[in-house]
Amino acid sequence: MMTHKIPSILIVDDEQKAREAIKAVIRLTETNVSRIDEAVGVTDALEKIALLKPDILLLDVQLKDGTGFDILQKLNTPLPGIIFITAYEQHALSAFRFSAIDYLLKPVDPTLLKEAIEKATRQLAAGDIEVQMHQLLQVISNPSKENKKIVLKTTEQIHVVKVREIIRLEADKNYTTFFMESGVQILVSRTLKEYDEMLTDFGFIRVHQSHLVNVDFIDRFDKRDGGFLILKNKTSVPVSSRKREELLKALENF
Repeated sequence: MMTHKIPSILIVDDEQKAREAIKAVIRLTETNVSRIDEAVGVTDALEKIALLKPDILLLDVQLKDGTGFDILQKLNTPLPGIIFITAYEQHALSAFRFSAIDYLLKPVDPTLLKEAIEKATRQLAAGDIEVQMHQLLQVISNPSKENKKIVLKTTEQIHVVKVREIIRLEADKNYTTFFMESGVQILVSRTLKEYDEMLTDFGFIRVHQSHLVNVDFIDRFDKRDGGFLILKNKTSVPVSSRKREELLKALENF
């Protein structure tokens, strides 16, 4: 059985009340940490990181002297675990989702914070941080939809794939399988609903409770037997009666 080092934490937030609230939550939930330190901004955080070498950063996005992303750009490897804690900001949240980065919204939910710290501890042991952080910084620096990539984490690997090369997604309870143009299939432990929300602006349409399809790979719609899509790779996908009208409208505008 693998044992994990008890992590040290650096909270980076320019509001003292926010830092105190996070510390109180960690203590209240009896989260297993070795020490908790604080930083008030980018410069202070970089100095504390160099001195204290924390295992995990709890990092606010907006700081008085910059952003949490400015800190990431200046970190050396090996990277600490990163958990963003932020007020709602759509561009940042989209970047976190596409990079498979953990984030929490203020006010912080105690259970979610405890789970995020435990997950970051496991990721540190597995060495999963660098690929995700590189992708996050790429998304932040280049937010355009062209050549958009997404991080897909399986139990054994981390894949960085181009969104335009995803043919379709298929749900199996809390798991989702990605079917790639190359023929590769990637199974991840996240729900189809999450990816539906992420990919709707990239030409993906939900045609069934269990199926999300990239419209670029649709060959035709067959109306027989309730209706199903024939894709360019010759596979077929069922279309639910509830989604049929929505699909037909999308195809008319395609």
